[in-house]
Amino acid sequence: MDIIELPIALIDEDKDQPRYQFDEEALQELMRSIEELGLLSPIKVRTTADGRYKIIYGNRRYKATERLGRATIPCIVSNTTDEMEIYLEQIAENLTREGFSPIEEAEAFDKLMNDSRFRSSLKFLAAKLGKPESYIKNKCELLKFSNAVKKLIVSGIEIRKDKLTEDQLMPLKDLPMEHRDPLALIAARDELPVSDVKKIAKLFKDKTISDSTKEKLLLKSGPGLIETWSVYEQNRKERARQQEEPKPQKPASTGAKGQSTISGTTSQPAANHASAAAEVTDHTAVVVDSHSPASPLLPSGSASSARTTDNTKPQQASDLLEQMQLLLSRQAEITSALSSPGSSALFPHEIDSIIEQIEHQLARWKTLR
Repeated sequence: MDIIELPIALIDEDKDQPRYQFDEEALQELMRSIEELGLLSPIKVRTTADGRYKIIYGNRRYKATERLGRATIPCIVSNTTDEMEIYLEQIAENLTREGFSPIEEAEAFDKLMNDSRFRSSLKFLAAKLGKPESYIKNKCELLKFSNAVKKLIVSGIEIRKDKLTEDQLMPLKDLPMEHRDPLALIAARDELPVSDVKKIAKLFKDKTISDSTKEKLLLKSGPGLIETWSVYEQNRKERARQQEEPKPQKPASTGAKGQSTISGTTSQPAANHASAAAEVTDHTAVVVDSHSPASPLLPSGSASSARTTDNTKPQQASDLLEQMQLLLSRQAEITSALSSPGSSALFPHEIDSIIEQIEHQLARWKTLR
């Protein structure tokens, strides 16, 4: 492999090469290095039909040498004309160099697989470049994002303000565009760690949450979204626990016609995104289902009969008294939850359900008393 000094005036940059982003600070540092130590690695060029040379790799070194006013630069000269071979060599060389951005990589891989000049398969590229297929696929996923997001993507794993790493973006890649890009920009602005981005992505992938609600969630900050996720996750776990551990049935009341039946089952949490509401329904296990058509109040003519019957059920009265005490002890927490910032996740019909359950308990206590 011969290295020769070529006049810089005879060398042209390859406008089609995969690398086009050059950090000015890094370029200045390279210039200082060349001044002190000289150019340690030659650039590679190929001959062209007009007697000139075109760069295969070494654009940064070429730019730095040109800015320093040098007349010549050490070069390796290639006579190859195969476009595929040249482009693969450019990518392989840049993969070993500092500053080759994830987006530049993604665009290069996409070009090799979809450009009519190449039409390479994923398997072929992985073998040629010595990279796993998953590495190439994940890089190409970055191209889903808008230009506003792409320009923030940087190499490495360090979380920086108004910058994005690949790891931050991967959890968002399968979301619809109207959610994916705004969430990516929130992650950049609020410097969200990867673990938080994964939680937010899980929230937006939940099909039980309506699109209109998700649109409102996009108005929140990163920490606000994490708070919403926390409430959502607590409620999900509570529902799962209730399904896995059904509570034993208690004897049904034999009260007058029209009186609601007391069951031992736990009512569904009143709000999908309110932990306080979930806690209330957990501690008031015998609250009547809000969808039950039965009235909690006795007809006036049946009051005496109901009292006679209930007097034979002291254990039932004792249980209900205990439940009422628990309910009263939770009032402060309910009020606090409904007035907190996270209460925006509660919907009117869910709040009504909580109120109705409390009214049922009061009506039952009055009847038993």
